[in-house]
Amino acid sequence: MRTKTLLPIFVLFFLNACQQMPKPFQLNLHDNWSFSSPDTLSWMPAEVPGTVHTDLIANGVIEDPYYRTNEKDQQWIDKKDWIYKTTFKVSDNQLANEHLELFFEGLDTYAKIYLNEELILEADNFFRSWRVPVNTILHSGENDLRIEFESPTKVGVVELENWGYALPASNDQSENGEMGDKKVSIFTRKPGYHYGWDWGPRLVSSGIWAPIRLQGWSDLIIRDIFYDQKSVDASQAVLEVNVEIESSFEDQVDLEVAFGSKAIFQHTAALKTGLNKVSFPITMDEPTLWWTHDLGEPFLYSTTLKVLHNGTLKDQQTDNIGLRSIELIREADKAGESFYFSLNGIPVFAKGANYIPQDIFIPRVTNQQYQDMINSAKDANMNMLRVWGGGFYEKDIFYQLCDEQGILVWQDFMFACSMYPGNEEFLENVQKEAEENVQRLRNYASIALWCGNNEIDIAWQQYNPEGGWGWKQLYDEKQKAEIWQAYDTIFHDILAKAVLDYAPNTPYWPSSPMAGEQQHASNNTPSGDIHYWGVWHGLHRFEEFRENIGRFMSEYGFQSFPEFATVEKFTLPEDWDIESEVMASHQRSGIGNLRIKQYMDLYYQVPKDFRDMLYVGQVLQAEGMRMGFEAHRRAMPYCMGSLYWQINDCWPVASWSSMDYYQNWKALHYAAKKAFEPVLVSPYMEQGEVLVSVISDKTEVISGQLELEVIDFEGNSLWQQKEAISIQPLTASISFREKMEHILSAEKNTTALLKVRLLDQEGQNLLSQNELYFVPTKDLDLPTADIEYSIEQNEGIWTIELQSGQLAKNLRLQFEGIPGHFSDNYFDLLPNTVKVVQFHPDKPVELSLDQLSLHSIKETL
Repeated sequence: MRTKTLLPIFVLFFLNACQQMPKPFQLNLHDNWSFSSPDTLSWMPAEVPGTVHTDLIANGVIEDPYYRTNEKDQQWIDKKDWIYKTTFKVSDNQLANEHLELFFEGLDTYAKIYLNEELILEADNFFRSWRVPVNTILHSGENDLRIEFESPTKVGVVELENWGYALPASNDQSENGEMGDKKVSIFTRKPGYHYGWDWGPRLVSSGIWAPIRLQGWSDLIIRDIFYDQKSVDASQAVLEVNVEIESSFEDQVDLEVAFGSKAIFQHTAALKTGLNKVSFPITMDEPTLWWTHDLGEPFLYSTTLKVLHNGTLKDQQTDNIGLRSIELIREADKAGESFYFSLNGIPVFAKGANYIPQDIFIPRVTNQQYQDMINSAKDANMNMLRVWGGGFYEKDIFYQLCDEQGILVWQDFMFACSMYPGNEEFLENVQKEAEENVQRLRNYASIALWCGNNEIDIAWQQYNPEGGWGWKQLYDEKQKAEIWQAYDTIFHDILAKAVLDYAPNTPYWPSSPMAGEQQHASNNTPSGDIHYWGVWHGLHRFEEFRENIGRFMSEYGFQSFPEFATVEKFTLPEDWDIESEVMASHQRSGIGNLRIKQYMDLYYQVPKDFRDMLYVGQVLQAEGMRMGFEAHRRAMPYCMGSLYWQINDCWPVASWSSMDYYQNWKALHYAAKKAFEPVLVSPYMEQGEVLVSVISDKTEVISGQLELEVIDFEGNSLWQQKEAISIQPLTASISFREKMEHILSAEKNTTALLKVRLLDQEGQNLLSQNELYFVPTKDLDLPTADIEYSIEQNEGIWTIELQSGQLAKNLRLQFEGIPGHFSDNYFDLLPNTVKVVQFHPDKPVELSLDQLSLHSIKETL
């Protein structure tokens, strides 16, 4: 009888105990935030993640800083301290976990964090995350979290005074920030572009820029996994799995790694209390390799690592891993030293662009914007993006998308165009920043290179007493020695060691551009990489892209204005002049708008109409950069990379970008798409001769037919030639050469063009087409084109068919007010040729023929 009475009591006790057992949890602390400044303590709602500026906008305190010249009136914001606070609940069950931690993924930048009025952290680096144990401070129910942000510019001024003298910081817009000559950006581990750049505003924000999470766990937790790819080829992949596990107990555990359904590997490890580092090898036969999208499939294995204790799953982590070998090949040759990337043993001609942050206010960039950005890069046939060193180490989604889409990443550490202090505290901060970010990003297949900095080696030029940007001449010998010691320690010691220790199979390059160890780059150095700015800064003509070619062109560019619809968003009609105050404020290169006009005068007739000026400016940029793209590709394998400056903008501005702030494709992006095609015909003129180079990034031989025809602007054939050619893999070779006088008389060069087409062996499929004009566009005798066109829709994509009896030069198609991009645009509609173009709207939309506008160079004359 007693047994029957006790059994329900025991069951009830057991069930109750099970309910009270703590469960691991993760709580995102993004609700109920408010913010204020200490001198007012007038609390306003805040969004987390977010920034002070965007919170002030949302509360109606300030207007959009991107509109007209509003930025000028908002320089007070970075001079103030700011406070953010919230409350959050913790249950008894959550509180019962053995370990409770607050994880701050990103704080901008100088912050004191208080939990229930107890100081738990002092942060001082935008680029680092922070993990704080809080078991003894949290309590059941409501908990108060407060973050006090100190003005980054006030801290910077103190650091400057402590250092004792100014350091070079070319792009720090201290005068715009009402700070005179006090350039403090270099003392603060915060994105340099926040302090201004020659394409961006000065808006030095503060805030909680990345998520905050409360995490609870017991027994053990996986802290990190590194799949160290020791050797990888098509026959076998040899990896070492390095796992960091923090444990509350001492005992054996079983580790199980699954690479999709292909292979499962097991390992037993003995854990001690605290942090454990467990390593074990795995070998996979005939792995599926990861490739860039132009060479193959960017295949990713879904890998799951599980930790089991006595058969019970304690923790697990799933990653997407691409198996590949990546090498930076620097080998001596007759010309100097090679500089190219080898992917799985295949030389890669890197085609792409430099990438900057997509907004000054980083938290408001959406996942969809990241997706659209990487899609646009892939659609333009790019296989590499360079994450530039004046921004920030990008969010994980950026690298995930590059992995998925097959785009390599040249990753800068966050140092650019400045010299930096070398005191112990600063160097230690940099070391921790570097180690954390290399560790965070090392499993991404897309990471091809870590680079120490942007343009500092060439700016200082330690080994050329008269070289550089004039920085060395500002200092005495003692100061120069201090400055160089700091540089040498950061870029040749700390960062190099971080890559070697945490990503040993990833190449490291101390600075870009650089010719080699103790060798500084020039416009045509036969080793290392080159930033060629003779075009634009040096006023070199576009044709000089052909003469100034290095082994890897990691920066070069030319500016243009955004399209009129973008300009409308930040201007009023009275601002519609390139020399107006508002247009000048949205142009941060001091020589900018007038430099565009100078070049336009060389190649085009300068229009008087403002809208036409924007349009012709984009065509000018695209034409100049096309010359660069094609010159670099024709120089393969001497030159093995062409990354232009830059793919995107961080606000609406005239800049070097190929897509504006709203991700509208400029003429340049369409030009890049065409010039970066895997197979390209490139006609050009040199010393009275017409030449045609055929370039192939394919890994197989291509047999084809090369067709050349000179036509006038009415479509009449004046000369033609056809020949069968064989195109070798991964080569550029001249397939046609003839004196100009043999194919066209001089008196007809203003009314004719050379059309070059490469077809497959059967002559059925067009592999590449290009045109060559014999004089600058401004000297062409352009006809008025009578264009016929139609549109139709299929599954949300609109197809436009166009034809004309006359040449329409640089024809721009536009659906007014409808965001999206075309498969081709700003193209030359050749006479008596049907052109088919697709329009991909960002959102489903109904379109009609009368919504399509056409504009060509002829209409600007």
